[in-house]
Amino acid sequence: MATPQSNPRVPLRSLQLEFPQSLAVYDTYAEAQRTVDFLSDKEFPVENCMIVGTELRQLERITGRLTWGKIAVGGLLSGIWLGVFVGLIFWIFSADPSGLQILTTAVFGAVFGLVWALVGYSATRGQRDFSSVTQV
Repeated sequence: MATPQSNPRVPLRSLQLEFPQSLAVYDTYAEAQRTVDFLSDKEFPVENCMIVGTELRQLERITGRLTWGKIAVGGLLSGIWLGVFVGLIFWIFSADPSGLQILTTAVFGAVFGLVWALVGYSATRGQRDFSSVTQV
């Protein structure tokens, strides 16, 4: 893994952590991701970690642990927004507009978003129990 001093193309401010320390060095991204996932499973504060590659093409900052609760709330909120959007379209083009259309589609959207998020998360089988943001 590259250090900020060994790659002059990367601005130092983007690599600064509160406690900049190298936890480990791996040959592949998959190995580094498995380690972060392992640390997340053991409830290590992974939001203080970063995966940095050599010949840097992208930088991945770990933002926190993923839990069933976070996934459920995220899916629920996304579904509500989708439902409200669809409801507004129905309401605008309806011959007999009613606020009930928006409410009903928001509820259906919430259920759909919740189920979709939980099924998607369960499909990962714990292979990636952390969230992150990527910089190029």
